[in-house]
Amino acid sequence: MADNVGMIETVRADDGVSLWTRRTGDGPALVLCHGGPGLWDYFDDPAALLGGDCTVVQWDQRGCGRSPSPGPYSIEQNVADLHAVVRSTSRSPVAVLGHSWGGLLALRYALTHPDHVSHLVYVSGVGVDPAATWRADYQAGLHARLEPHRARFDELSSRERSHDEDRELAVLQWTADFADPATALEFAERAATPFLGVNLAHHAAMGRQTAEYVDSGAALAAVATIRAPVLIIDGVHDIRPRRCVDSLARALPQATRISLDAGHLPWAEQPAAFAAAVRDFVHGSGPAGDAMIC
Repeated sequence: MADNVGMIETVRADDGVSLWTRRTGDGPALVLCHGGPGLWDYFDDPAALLGGDCTVVQWDQRGCGRSPSPGPYSIEQNVADLHAVVRSTSRSPVAVLGHSWGGLLALRYALTHPDHVSHLVYVSGVGVDPAATWRADYQAGLHARLEPHRARFDELSSRERSHDEDRELAVLQWTADFADPATALEFAERAATPFLGVNLAHHAAMGRQTAEYVDSGAALAAVATIRAPVLIIDGVHDIRPRRCVDSLARALPQATRISLDAGHLPWAEQPAAFAAAVRDFVHGSGPAGDAMIC
């Protein structure tokens, strides 16, 4: 089915679950993995930015957004679902971009299916260090940025909510993900439109399994074997301390790191720089080593 921004298709996972996908643009395939976990694909703006240079594939992870499923919810199943999406492109290998928790999913996919990944773009992830080494600073940053909305945020957080109130709570929380307070609410509203709800079961399951994988040291040891070149894109104003990604950057055999003057969603605040970084990397003309773009 086609809509005004691309081709919408259903991809069947290995157990028959239907996965929502959207394909736009033309050129080398770039598959996008959203974060959350438990959210839906929110990459319409990056897809529009990159569609002139890539065939951009968006998808909702199982149980999220437009991919209804009661589960099972596991990292391994999400990797298998991503493989089904990659196979549906009829191209191999492809570039894979993961944002936030989706960055870990992209890393796991590159480890499980190395022959299917040409390039890996890791955007605003939280690395492979135990959360205990950075979470307190993240919480402090979150509370500081939420201060203008704190009374309403606390009130909504403390009780049962309607669907509209769930959206309002998400918007207030997401204002902390942008660097400029003057535009944060506008950007957060855009990120929550449409608002497809949060799968809390998916979120909880991925949170537990991610902690087990990372805290055991297995993630750090594994990423040292990734063969594909990796581009790390950071927003220097992300409330998740960027030092949590330092060990990942050191462990990866082929890593380029670019820091943008942005928060957690760098394509929103620095669209041209974000698109140029991804485009140049996927097409093989990106910078070598660390770089800073402000």
